[in-house]
Amino acid sequence: MSEGHAKPESGETSHASKPRKSAARSRPTPKAGGKAKPVEPSAGDDRRLHDSAGWREETLDRMRALILEAVPEMVEERKWKKPSNAMAGVPVWSHNGIVCTGETYKKVVKLTFARGASLPDPSHLFNSSLDGETRRAIDIAEGEEVDAGAFRALVKAAAARNGVPAKKAGPDAKAVGPIKARADENADVVLLSGGNPRIAKADGDAPVQAYIAALPGWKRDLGRRLDALIVRNVPDVRKAVKWNSPFYGVDGLGWFLSFHAFNLYIKVTFFRGASLQPIPPGGTERSKDARWIDVREGELLDEAQLANWLKQAAALPGWIP
Repeated sequence: MSEGHAKPESGETSHASKPRKSAARSRPTPKAGGKAKPVEPSAGDDRRLHDSAGWREETLDRMRALILEAVPEMVEERKWKKPSNAMAGVPVWSHNGIVCTGETYKKVVKLTFARGASLPDPSHLFNSSLDGETRRAIDIAEGEEVDAGAFRALVKAAAARNGVPAKKAGPDAKAVGPIKARADENADVVLLSGGNPRIAKADGDAPVQAYIAALPGWKRDLGRRLDALIVRNVPDVRKAVKWNSPFYGVDGLGWFLSFHAFNLYIKVTFFRGASLQPIPPGGTERSKDARWIDVREGELLDEAQLANWLKQAAALPGWIP
């Protein structure tokens, strides 16, 4: 018995308006020397135990595994513990901010993506919270299967979207200064047509840095600024040099951007540029989905707009050679 609820003396009646049913009475204390009978779980207990390890938990475990496969660095925790979830809390997966949460209901397991409204969903996995301005959700009923590949791509896109938001330029904001030329530092590197360095194909940051270091004059400064801006807005970016150009991508989604040096400018190409808002200005009828910007010596670089495009492009399915 808990403190503050004394057991009535023999002969007294309870203050309750109706006597409790016998099923709610305390079990009798066994006589001295006797053996207590084991307490058998009721049918209701069996149902609750079965449900706790039933299809809902199995579904949630399956989706959790896909989330961690998509982004191994994902942070897992439980938040918002309250009586309605038996004080177990809600599973939350984060990567530079909340990616999604998982909740179990009577008829569905719900996975809610914090910024789902801004994510590409070509497989139409989202089927709930479709009218929200920010969130989108996937409701999974008993027996339903979710396309594993499409779900992993969605998780990767959500993680990539969670970069640090670009600050909007205010009315008093100053434009970024022009790029100044300086003396070449890599005269021994072979430069191809337009001053584009010849660098062997390779994956990783090192060949990209070698390419940038070999760019002549003002193009080198621009290359460094572009590389830093991409890393800042897409923290898990994948890098490589292909066809004498730096490539930037996201694992599982493909390449989203490349740049290349020409005589008078550097061309920054978004492979899915036609899907960006606003659409980058460069493009022809033969360029299909690709769009680009050409940056010339002394021109102002709109880093806020470029950051916006980078985050959009990194969340889209990219180009896979």
